[in-house]
Amino acid sequence: MDLTGKNAIVTGGTKGIGRAIAQALVRAGLKVAITARNENEIANTVSELNFAGPGFATGHLCDVRDYDQVKSVFAEIGGVDILVNNAGIGLFARVDSMSPEEFRAVLETNVFGVFYCCHEAIPLMKQRGGGYIINISSLAGANAHAEMAAYNASKFGLNGFSEALMQEVRHDGIKVSYIMPGSVNTEFGGDEPSDAKSWQLQPADVAHVVMDLLSYPDRALPSRVEIRPSRPPKR
Repeated sequence: MDLTGKNAIVTGGTKGIGRAIAQALVRAGLKVAITARNENEIANTVSELNFAGPGFATGHLCDVRDYDQVKSVFAEIGGVDILVNNAGIGLFARVDSMSPEEFRAVLETNVFGVFYCCHEAIPLMKQRGGGYIINISSLAGANAHAEMAAYNASKFGLNGFSEALMQEVRHDGIKVSYIMPGSVNTEFGGDEPSDAKSWQLQPADVAHVVMDLLSYPDRALPSRVEIRPSRPPKR
């Protein structure tokens, strides 16, 4: 994909994987809109991203669970060539101890939010002759674990959604890929980045995959990418 003059949107773009992806896109010269739910974090991230390279960033307050907010942001941004659906939450608990509200929050963020963003992005991409949608999933979308039922359900669902969407829009010149990282050294799920977890993937590793996907020729589509730590602790 020729990235010259392209516009990108990265949801959940103030921390971890989303921030690293936004930074990589800005360094590549793109106009990058990031969304998140915290106004102060958005302002700080945009300020830092705009020192990152020849592109530039804008920030937009948006909870992807709210379709009206998503619709408003896409209308404000206008032309879209690349959408990275990164916003996600993980609440880890047994089914009998998780509240219905918590379960709903995971599904509404990790699945409904992706649908809302794709629903708004696809017509805009068609107007521009094509585009690329990249969904950040997880190896938890293929491997179930106890106390991860909500998160597993959301990522299994996201994978299926991505594969179906890929078939729907490929002849409109829109590519769809989903990335399934293993353990990443971020704040996700209440975790804390640390040197003790240096064996884990870094956010920049996932950003590298995104940039690799965008560099493929139009005829080639790596629709699913798994990336995991190369040397996790031995059990």
